[in-house]
Amino acid sequence: MAHSAVSQVSLAVPIGNDISLRRSVFKRNSISFGDKSWVSTLSLDLKSRNIQKSNQYIVCMSVQQASKSKVAVAPLELENAKEPPLNLFKPKEPYTATIVSVERLVGPKAPGETCHIVIDHGGNVPYWEGQSYGVIPPGENPKKPGSPHNVRLYSIASTRYGDSFDGKTASLCVRRAVYYDPETGNEDPSKNGVCSNFLCDTKPGDKVQITGPSGKIMLLPEDNPNANHIMIATGTGVAPFRGYLRRMFMEDVTFKFRGLAWLFLGVANADSLLYDDEFTKYLQDFPDHFRYDRALSREQKNRSGGKMYVQDKIEEYSDEIFKLLDDGAHIYFCGLKGMMPRIQETLKRVAEKRGENWDEKLSQLKKKKQWHVEVY
Repeated sequence: MAHSAVSQVSLAVPIGNDISLRRSVFKRNSISFGDKSWVSTLSLDLKSRNIQKSNQYIVCMSVQQASKSKVAVAPLELENAKEPPLNLFKPKEPYTATIVSVERLVGPKAPGETCHIVIDHGGNVPYWEGQSYGVIPPGENPKKPGSPHNVRLYSIASTRYGDSFDGKTASLCVRRAVYYDPETGNEDPSKNGVCSNFLCDTKPGDKVQITGPSGKIMLLPEDNPNANHIMIATGTGVAPFRGYLRRMFMEDVTFKFRGLAWLFLGVANADSLLYDDEFTKYLQDFPDHFRYDRALSREQKNRSGGKMYVQDKIEEYSDEIFKLLDDGAHIYFCGLKGMMPRIQETLKRVAEKRGENWDEKLSQLKKKKQWHVEVY
């Protein structure tokens, strides 16, 4: 795909003195506008990108589109499949996709780097929200000389239509895994994450070997549009939930969501928030259907004066959460596996305070398919 001749569109949205300045630029010809009134809200910058001001926040066009007038998507045939696509491409015969863009998602004060990576699969590796792609980084497996690296799984952070709404791309949310020697404090590149660094270092036009899609546990149940969904994420675990929320609130699709979507996102600090501009827009446009709670461990304190983690937010809203679960809500957890024991302890403690047996309750939630966990 040629990238050089495409004109760019940037959007400036004043939001006062915000925590950081982030920027996304989308191809002008990849977006469809469902409503002509959009144009008046856009600040078009086709020649120069030098429009940053301290009181402006540059956001991606798709966020601007996340208003009550929903975005047209194609091809609508992607709505017709009764079963999710599974393992269309296997490790021995992966699909060669192309990198469209790589952009840093976090601000300067975030510990570590997290990137949003858009991959062009040409419509050949379709997927559903909540599924994962496998990525095979280039080079050979040091443990098996002559063999390729093992597949690394990444939750897909876009809907089946991708960020350009044409069904040809998928987006990944990748944190660069960097290893620091505990004695010297220096980075040791030999122990850095092979695949995350490969992905974050790619450039538009680079090739990437992908497998999948895989996974059924995190699929968004769409049989009841009035169902409620509680999403608990730490860090890049927000990826599948970005896909859910774009499907619920941004895209004009057959799924007409009328329930409550409640996102809890745990990160280190405000600069580490991921897709915060999109989620904040849904909050403005769909206040009756979306709730969004952030747990910033290095900036907020919990009730007992310690660091604020997602489990503290869960405890804070436990009465509402348990009532929603009793009424059939789905609850999802995605992020590092270390999050689950502390969350489970919190839920158990809350249940006991309420005079309930957590183990019995959990087994009922699993039996009724309300409990969805994907940790890594």
